[in-house]
Amino acid sequence: MPRPKRLSNRTLAFVLAGGRGSRLKELTDTRVKPAVYFGGKTRIIDFALSNAMNSGIRRMALATQYKSHSLIRHCHRGWNHFRAERNEFLDIMPASQRVNEDMWYRGTADAVTQNIDIIDSYDIDHIIILAGDHIYKMDYEVMLEEHVAKGADVTVGCLTVPRMEATAFGVMATDADENITSFLEKPADPPGMPDNPDMALASMGIYVFSWPYLRDILIADRDNEQSAHDFGNDLIPEIVKNGKAHAHRFDRSCVRHADAPAYWRDVGTLDAFWEANIDLTDFTPELDLWDRDWPIWTNWEATPPAKFIHDEKDRRGLAVSSMVSGGCIISGTEVRNSVLFRYVNTNSYAILDHSVLLPNVTVHRNARLTKCVVDRGVEIPRGLVVGEDPQEDAKFFRVTEKGTTLITAPMIKKWQAAK
Repeated sequence: MPRPKRLSNRTLAFVLAGGRGSRLKELTDTRVKPAVYFGGKTRIIDFALSNAMNSGIRRMALATQYKSHSLIRHCHRGWNHFRAERNEFLDIMPASQRVNEDMWYRGTADAVTQNIDIIDSYDIDHIIILAGDHIYKMDYEVMLEEHVAKGADVTVGCLTVPRMEATAFGVMATDADENITSFLEKPADPPGMPDNPDMALASMGIYVFSWPYLRDILIADRDNEQSAHDFGNDLIPEIVKNGKAHAHRFDRSCVRHADAPAYWRDVGTLDAFWEANIDLTDFTPELDLWDRDWPIWTNWEATPPAKFIHDEKDRRGLAVSSMVSGGCIISGTEVRNSVLFRYVNTNSYAILDHSVLLPNVTVHRNARLTKCVVDRGVEIPRGLVVGEDPQEDAKFFRVTEKGTTLITAPMIKKWQAAK
Protein backbone atom coordinates (compact mmCIF):
# COMPACT_ATOMS: atom_id res chain seq x y z
CA MET A 1 0.00 0.00 0.00
CA PRO A 2 1.55 3.38 -0.96
CA ARG A 3 2.50 5.66 1.89
CA PRO A 4 0.35 8.82 1.96
CA LYS A 5 2.16 11.99 0.99
CA ARG A 6 3.00 14.52 3.65
CA LEU A 7 0.75 17.55 3.57
CA SER A 8 3.86 19.70 3.31
CA ASN A 9 4.43 18.34 -0.21
CA ARG A 10 1.32 20.22 -1.40
CA THR A 11 1.81 23.36 0.73
CA LEU A 12 3.21 26.80 0.01
CA ALA A 13 4.97 28.73 2.77
CA PHE A 14 4.19 32.42 2.22
CA VAL A 15 6.57 34.49 4.34
CA LEU A 16 5.72 38.11 5.16
CA ALA A 17 8.99 40.04 5.33
CA GLY A 18 8.11 43.59 4.36
CA GLY A 19 7.91 45.40 7.70
CA ARG A 20 10.70 47.72 8.76
CA GLY A 21 10.86 46.82 12.46
CA SER A 22 11.20 50.43 13.61
CA ARG A 23 11.62 49.44 17.29
CA LEU A 24 15.11 48.21 16.38
CA LYS A 25 15.91 51.85 15.66
CA GLU A 26 19.08 52.39 13.62
CA LEU A 27 19.62 48.66 13.10
CA THR A 28 16.88 48.85 10.46
CA ASP A 29 17.96 52.10 8.83
CA THR A 30 19.50 50.20 5.92
CA ARG A 31 17.83 46.77 6.16
CA VAL A 32 14.42 45.33 6.90
CA LYS A 33 13.98 43.55 10.24
CA PRO A 34 14.03 39.97 8.82
CA ALA A 35 17.45 40.76 7.31
CA VAL A 36 18.96 41.74 10.67
CA TYR A 37 21.79 39.45 11.79
CA PHE A 38 21.18 36.99 14.63
CA GLY A 39 23.06 34.30 16.53
CA GLY A 40 26.59 34.80 15.24
CA LYS A 41 25.99 33.39 11.77
CA THR A 42 22.39 33.66 10.61
CA ARG A 43 19.77 36.30 9.92
CA ILE A 44 16.28 36.46 11.42
CA ILE A 45 14.61 35.36 8.15
CA ASP A 46 16.56 32.08 8.21
CA PHE A 47 14.41 30.70 11.03
CA ALA A 48 11.07 30.81 9.20
CA LEU A 49 12.66 29.53 5.98
CA SER A 50 14.57 26.76 7.78
CA ASN A 51 11.44 25.66 9.64
CA ALA A 52 9.62 25.36 6.32
CA MET A 53 12.45 23.45 4.68
CA ASN A 54 12.97 21.10 7.64
CA SER A 55 9.18 20.51 7.75
CA GLY A 56 9.29 19.24 4.17
CA ILE A 57 7.94 22.38 2.51
CA ARG A 58 9.95 23.03 -0.63
CA ARG A 59 7.76 25.72 -2.17
CA MET A 60 8.17 29.14 -0.60
CA ALA A 61 7.33 32.74 -1.43
CA LEU A 62 8.82 35.78 0.27
CA ALA A 63 6.91 39.09 0.21
CA THR A 64 9.22 42.10 0.62
CA GLN A 65 8.68 45.84 0.71
CA TYR A 66 10.79 48.10 2.99
CA LYS A 67 14.52 48.41 2.10
CA SER A 68 14.65 44.86 0.84
CA HIS A 69 17.99 44.76 -1.00
CA SER A 70 19.95 43.19 1.87
CA LEU A 71 17.23 40.59 2.42
CA ILE A 72 16.89 39.68 -1.26
CA ARG A 73 20.66 39.44 -1.69
CA HIS A 74 20.91 37.15 1.34
CA CYS A 75 18.17 34.87 0.00
CA HIS A 76 19.74 34.72 -3.46
CA ARG A 77 23.11 33.75 -1.98
CA GLY A 78 22.01 31.56 0.90
CA TRP A 79 18.79 29.99 -0.41
CA ASN A 80 19.68 29.18 -3.99
CA HIS A 81 19.83 25.39 -3.54
CA PHE A 82 16.24 24.63 -4.64
CA ARG A 83 15.80 22.67 -7.86
CA ALA A 84 13.05 23.69 -10.26
CA GLU A 85 12.92 20.22 -11.82
CA ARG A 86 11.82 18.88 -8.42
CA ASN A 87 9.17 21.62 -8.13
CA GLU A 88 11.18 23.41 -5.45
CA PHE A 89 11.60 27.17 -5.26
CA LEU A 90 11.91 30.30 -3.19
CA ASP A 91 10.16 33.08 -5.12
CA ILE A 92 10.83 36.68 -4.10
CA MET A 93 7.69 38.83 -4.36
CA PRO A 94 8.61 42.48 -3.85
CA ALA A 95 5.85 45.06 -3.75
CA SER A 96 5.88 45.94 -7.45
CA GLN A 97 2.62 47.84 -8.04
CA ARG A 98 1.16 44.87 -9.89
CA VAL A 99 -2.44 45.97 -9.19
CA ASN A 100 -1.96 49.63 -10.08
CA GLU A 101 0.88 52.13 -10.16
CA ASP A 102 -0.02 53.74 -6.85
CA MET A 103 -0.60 50.65 -4.72
CA TRP A 104 2.09 49.00 -2.62
CA TYR A 105 1.18 46.20 -0.22
CA ARG A 106 -1.59 47.69 1.91
CA GLY A 107 -1.46 45.05 4.67
CA THR A 108 -0.39 41.48 5.38
CA ALA A 109 -3.40 39.99 3.60
CA ASP A 110 -3.02 42.31 0.63
CA ALA A 111 0.55 41.05 0.14
CA VAL A 112 -1.01 37.66 -0.65
CA THR A 113 -3.96 39.10 -2.59
CA GLN A 114 -1.73 40.97 -5.03
CA ASN A 115 0.00 37.70 -5.92
CA ILE A 116 -3.07 35.44 -6.32
CA ASP A 117 -2.38 34.76 -9.98
CA ILE A 118 1.18 33.65 -9.22
CA ILE A 119 0.08 31.43 -6.34
CA ASP A 120 -2.58 29.83 -8.54
CA SER A 121 0.20 28.70 -10.87
CA TYR A 122 1.87 26.74 -8.06
CA ASP A 123 -0.93 24.14 -7.94
CA ILE A 124 -1.05 23.82 -4.13
CA ASP A 125 -3.64 22.52 -1.67
CA HIS A 126 -2.65 24.48 1.43
CA ILE A 127 -0.87 27.69 2.28
CA ILE A 128 0.84 28.56 5.56
CA ILE A 129 1.30 32.27 6.27
CA LEU A 130 4.45 33.04 8.26
CA ALA A 131 5.95 36.13 9.82
CA GLY A 132 9.58 36.46 8.77
CA ASP A 133 10.81 38.23 11.89
CA HIS A 134 10.62 35.78 14.81
CA ILE A 135 13.13 33.37 16.33
CA TYR A 136 11.81 29.84 16.91
CA LYS A 137 11.98 26.23 15.67
CA MET A 138 8.70 24.60 14.65
CA ASP A 139 7.56 21.59 12.62
CA TYR A 140 4.81 22.98 10.41
CA GLU A 141 3.76 19.49 9.28
CA VAL A 142 2.30 18.91 12.77
CA MET A 143 0.20 22.06 12.45
CA LEU A 144 -0.91 21.13 8.92
CA GLU A 145 -2.06 17.69 10.09
CA GLU A 146 -4.02 19.21 12.96
CA HIS A 147 -5.66 21.71 10.60
CA VAL A 148 -6.89 18.94 8.30
CA ALA A 149 -7.94 16.63 11.14
CA LYS A 150 -10.06 19.38 12.73
CA GLY A 151 -11.69 20.41 9.45
CA ALA A 152 -10.85 24.03 10.20
CA ASP A 153 -11.17 26.99 7.84
CA VAL A 154 -8.10 28.52 9.49
CA THR A 155 -5.70 27.22 12.10
CA VAL A 156 -3.85 29.84 14.12
CA GLY A 157 -0.48 29.11 15.74
CA CYS A 158 -0.65 30.16 19.40
CA LEU A 159 1.82 30.73 22.21
CA THR A 160 0.89 29.85 25.77
CA VAL A 161 1.79 32.90 27.87
CA PRO A 162 0.89 34.22 31.34
CA ARG A 163 -2.49 35.89 30.95
CA MET A 164 -1.47 39.46 31.78
CA GLU A 165 1.60 39.24 29.54
CA ALA A 166 -0.71 38.69 26.57
CA THR A 167 -1.86 42.32 26.44
CA ALA A 168 0.66 43.02 23.64
CA PHE A 169 -0.65 40.20 21.41
CA GLY A 170 -3.72 39.16 19.53
CA VAL A 171 -5.39 36.79 22.01
CA MET A 172 -7.62 33.78 21.35
CA ALA A 173 -10.58 32.79 23.49
CA THR A 174 -11.35 29.12 22.87
CA ASP A 175 -13.79 26.44 23.92
CA ALA A 176 -12.79 23.06 25.35
CA ASP A 177 -12.14 21.69 21.82
CA GLU A 178 -9.80 24.60 21.02
CA ASN A 179 -12.19 26.17 18.57
CA ILE A 180 -11.57 29.92 18.62
CA THR A 181 -14.65 31.74 19.89
CA SER A 182 -13.22 35.26 19.80
CA PHE A 183 -10.08 37.05 18.64
CA LEU A 184 -9.07 40.13 20.63
CA GLU A 185 -6.28 42.47 19.50
CA LYS A 186 -4.12 43.59 22.48
CA PRO A 187 -6.90 43.31 25.11
CA ALA A 188 -6.48 44.99 28.49
CA ASP A 189 -7.98 41.93 30.20
CA PRO A 190 -7.02 38.85 28.12
CA PRO A 191 -9.23 35.76 28.40
CA GLY A 192 -7.68 32.74 30.09
CA MET A 193 -7.47 29.25 28.66
CA PRO A 194 -10.32 26.85 29.54
CA ASP A 195 -7.91 24.37 31.14
CA ASN A 196 -5.68 27.03 32.75
CA PRO A 197 -7.30 30.40 33.52
CA ASP A 198 -3.94 31.95 34.48
CA MET A 199 -2.58 31.44 30.97
CA ALA A 200 -3.68 32.84 27.61
CA LEU A 201 -3.29 31.86 23.96
CA ALA A 202 -1.46 34.56 21.99
CA SER A 203 -1.26 34.58 18.21
CA MET A 204 2.15 33.82 16.65
CA GLY A 205 1.10 35.33 13.32
CA ILE A 206 1.12 31.85 11.75
CA TYR A 207 -1.98 30.78 9.82
CA VAL A 208 -2.87 27.64 7.84
CA PHE A 209 -5.60 27.68 5.19
CA SER A 210 -6.65 25.57 2.26
CA TRP A 211 -5.71 27.70 -0.74
CA PRO A 212 -9.16 27.66 -2.42
CA TYR A 213 -10.77 28.88 0.83
CA LEU A 214 -8.23 31.64 1.44
CA ARG A 215 -8.39 32.71 -2.20
CA ASP A 216 -12.12 33.39 -1.94
CA ILE A 217 -11.72 35.27 1.36
CA LEU A 218 -8.94 37.44 -0.07
CA ILE A 219 -10.99 38.40 -3.14
CA ALA A 220 -13.91 39.42 -0.93
CA ASP A 221 -11.59 41.44 1.33
CA ARG A 222 -9.89 43.16 -1.62
CA ASP A 223 -13.02 45.11 -2.49
CA ASN A 224 -13.96 45.97 1.11
CA GLU A 225 -13.14 49.65 1.58
CA GLN A 226 -13.59 49.34 5.36
CA SER A 227 -10.86 46.70 5.63
CA ALA A 228 -7.19 47.29 6.51
CA HIS A 229 -6.47 44.14 4.47
CA ASP A 230 -4.66 42.55 7.40
CA PHE A 231 -4.86 38.97 8.64
CA GLY A 232 -4.94 39.80 12.35
CA ASN A 233 -7.22 42.82 12.17
CA ASP A 234 -9.65 41.73 9.47
CA LEU A 235 -9.55 38.19 8.07
CA ILE A 236 -9.08 36.13 11.23
CA PRO A 237 -11.83 37.92 13.25
CA GLU A 238 -14.18 37.50 10.28
CA ILE A 239 -13.48 33.75 10.06
CA VAL A 240 -13.90 33.38 13.83
CA LYS A 241 -17.32 35.00 13.49
CA ASN A 242 -18.56 33.18 10.40
CA GLY A 243 -16.39 30.08 9.96
CA LYS A 244 -14.39 27.53 11.91
CA ALA A 245 -11.13 28.77 13.43
CA HIS A 246 -8.90 26.42 15.39
CA ALA A 247 -6.06 27.20 17.83
CA HIS A 248 -2.86 25.18 17.46
CA ARG A 249 -0.66 25.27 20.54
CA PHE A 250 3.02 25.84 19.78
CA ASP A 251 3.96 23.32 22.49
CA ARG A 252 2.84 20.51 20.16
CA SER A 253 5.08 21.41 17.23
CA CYS A 254 8.03 23.22 18.82
CA VAL A 255 11.38 21.59 17.99
CA ARG A 256 13.56 21.56 21.11
CA HIS A 257 15.94 19.46 23.13
CA ALA A 258 14.68 17.31 25.99
CA ASP A 259 13.09 19.18 28.91
CA ALA A 260 13.60 22.59 27.26
CA PRO A 261 10.70 25.06 27.25
CA ALA A 262 9.02 26.02 23.99
CA TYR A 263 11.25 28.80 22.65
CA TRP A 264 9.81 31.75 20.66
CA ARG A 265 11.14 35.29 20.62
CA ASP A 266 10.14 38.50 18.94
CA VAL A 267 13.50 40.29 18.82
CA GLY A 268 11.79 43.51 17.80
CA THR A 269 13.42 45.83 20.34
CA LEU A 270 17.09 46.49 21.01
CA ASP A 271 16.80 44.98 24.49
CA ALA A 272 15.07 41.84 23.19
CA PHE A 273 17.59 41.52 20.35
CA TRP A 274 20.55 41.87 22.71
CA GLU A 275 19.07 39.47 25.26
CA ALA A 276 18.22 36.73 22.75
CA ASN A 277 21.73 36.82 21.32
CA ILE A 278 23.42 36.82 24.73
CA ASP A 279 21.17 33.95 25.88
CA LEU A 280 22.94 31.77 23.31
CA THR A 281 26.13 32.01 25.38
CA ASP A 282 24.48 30.18 28.32
CA PHE A 283 25.82 26.75 29.26
CA THR A 284 22.69 25.10 27.79
CA PRO A 285 20.77 27.68 25.74
CA GLU A 286 17.02 27.24 25.44
CA LEU A 287 17.41 27.70 21.66
CA ASP A 288 19.49 24.81 20.33
CA LEU A 289 21.46 25.96 17.28
CA TRP A 290 23.64 22.85 17.45
CA ASP A 291 20.85 20.39 16.60
CA ARG A 292 21.89 18.59 13.40
CA ASP A 293 18.40 17.16 12.98
CA TRP A 294 16.88 20.65 12.62
CA PRO A 295 19.60 22.93 11.25
CA ILE A 296 19.14 26.64 10.68
CA TRP A 297 20.18 27.12 7.07
CA THR A 298 21.81 30.35 5.94
CA ASN A 299 24.39 31.79 3.55
CA TRP A 300 27.38 29.55 4.27
CA GLU A 301 30.12 32.05 3.49
CA ALA A 302 33.60 30.52 3.28
CA THR A 303 35.61 31.94 6.18
CA PRO A 304 38.89 30.90 7.84
CA PRO A 305 38.73 29.62 11.41
CA ALA A 306 38.62 32.10 14.27
CA LYS A 307 42.08 32.95 15.57
CA PHE A 308 43.25 33.91 19.09
CA ILE A 309 46.69 35.45 19.58
CA HIS A 310 48.91 36.79 22.39
CA ASP A 311 49.32 35.16 25.79
CA GLU A 312 50.65 37.79 28.17
CA LYS A 313 49.29 39.33 31.34
CA ASP A 314 46.53 41.81 30.42
CA ARG A 315 47.17 41.01 26.74
CA ARG A 316 45.69 37.60 26.19
CA GLY A 317 43.43 36.67 23.30
CA LEU A 318 40.64 34.70 24.93
CA ALA A 319 36.90 34.12 24.83
CA VAL A 320 34.85 32.74 27.72
CA SER A 321 31.16 31.75 27.44
CA SER A 322 31.06 33.38 24.02
CA MET A 323 30.29 32.61 20.37
CA VAL A 324 33.06 33.58 17.96
CA SER A 325 32.44 33.13 14.23
CA GLY A 326 34.77 32.32 11.37
CA GLY A 327 37.18 34.96 10.17
CA CYS A 328 37.49 36.63 13.59
CA ILE A 329 40.93 37.55 14.95
CA ILE A 330 40.97 38.06 18.71
CA SER A 331 44.32 39.74 19.28
CA GLY A 332 45.11 40.28 22.95
CA THR A 333 41.43 40.95 23.76
CA GLU A 334 39.33 39.56 26.60
CA VAL A 335 35.91 38.46 25.35
CA ARG A 336 33.26 37.38 27.84
CA ASN A 337 29.60 36.39 27.35
CA SER A 338 29.57 37.95 23.90
CA VAL A 339 28.53 37.06 20.34
CA LEU A 340 30.92 37.95 17.53
CA PHE A 341 29.83 37.60 13.91
CA ARG A 342 32.25 36.86 11.06
CA TYR A 343 35.38 38.93 10.47
CA VAL A 344 35.38 40.80 13.76
CA ASN A 345 38.94 41.97 14.46
CA THR A 346 39.96 43.09 17.93
CA ASN A 347 43.22 44.53 19.21
CA SER A 348 45.32 44.38 22.36
CA TYR A 349 44.05 45.39 25.79
CA ALA A 350 40.46 45.66 24.62
CA ILE A 351 37.62 44.13 26.66
CA LEU A 352 34.25 42.94 25.31
CA ASP A 353 31.67 42.01 27.94
CA HIS A 354 28.08 40.91 27.19
CA SER A 355 28.23 42.52 23.76
CA VAL A 356 26.99 41.63 20.27
CA LEU A 357 29.25 42.62 17.38
CA LEU A 358 27.85 42.27 13.87
CA PRO A 359 30.10 41.36 10.89
CA ASN A 360 33.26 43.26 9.94
CA VAL A 361 33.57 45.24 13.17
CA THR A 362 37.06 46.38 14.20
CA VAL A 363 37.87 47.10 17.86
CA HIS A 364 41.04 49.09 18.45
CA ARG A 365 43.35 48.97 21.45
CA ASN A 366 42.18 49.72 24.98
CA ALA A 367 38.50 49.94 24.01
CA ARG A 368 35.98 48.57 26.50
CA LEU A 369 32.43 47.63 25.49
CA THR A 370 29.83 46.43 27.98
CA LYS A 371 26.26 45.45 27.07
CA CYS A 372 26.59 46.86 23.57
CA VAL A 373 25.22 46.04 20.13
CA VAL A 374 27.65 47.17 17.41
CA ASP A 375 26.33 47.47 13.87
CA ARG A 376 28.05 45.95 10.85
CA GLY A 377 31.32 47.50 9.71
CA VAL A 378 31.75 49.87 12.66
CA GLU A 379 35.30 50.77 13.68
CA ILE A 380 35.58 51.24 17.45
CA PRO A 381 38.22 53.91 18.11
CA ARG A 382 41.19 53.37 20.38
CA GLY A 383 40.31 53.86 24.05
CA LEU A 384 36.54 54.19 23.56
CA VAL A 385 34.65 53.09 26.69
CA VAL A 386 30.92 52.39 26.35
CA GLY A 387 28.56 50.78 28.83
CA GLU A 388 30.00 52.11 32.08
CA ASP A 389 28.46 55.62 32.15
CA PRO A 390 24.97 55.60 30.58
CA GLN A 391 24.51 59.36 30.83
CA GLU A 392 27.75 60.06 28.97
CA ASP A 393 27.03 57.31 26.43
CA ALA A 394 23.61 58.77 25.66
CA LYS A 395 25.24 61.95 24.32
CA PHE A 396 26.51 60.02 21.31
CA PHE A 397 24.91 56.56 21.20
CA ARG A 398 21.44 55.09 21.64
CA VAL A 399 20.97 53.80 25.20
CA THR A 400 17.78 51.97 26.12
CA GLU A 401 16.00 52.19 29.47
CA LYS A 402 17.42 48.75 30.31
CA GLY A 403 20.96 49.86 29.57
CA THR A 404 21.62 48.31 26.17
CA THR A 405 23.76 50.59 23.99
CA LEU A 406 23.59 50.58 20.19
CA ILE A 407 26.67 51.80 18.30
CA THR A 408 26.52 52.64 14.58
CA ALA A 409 29.01 54.27 12.21
CA PRO A 410 27.25 57.70 12.18
CA MET A 411 27.25 57.65 15.99
CA ILE A 412 31.01 57.02 16.03
CA LYS A 413 31.52 60.00 13.70
CA LYS A 414 29.48 62.15 16.09
CA TRP A 415 31.65 60.98 18.99
CA GLN A 416 34.87 61.69 17.07
CA ALA A 417 33.69 65.17 16.07
CA ALA A 418 33.15 66.04 19.74
CA LYS A 419 36.61 64.92 20.81
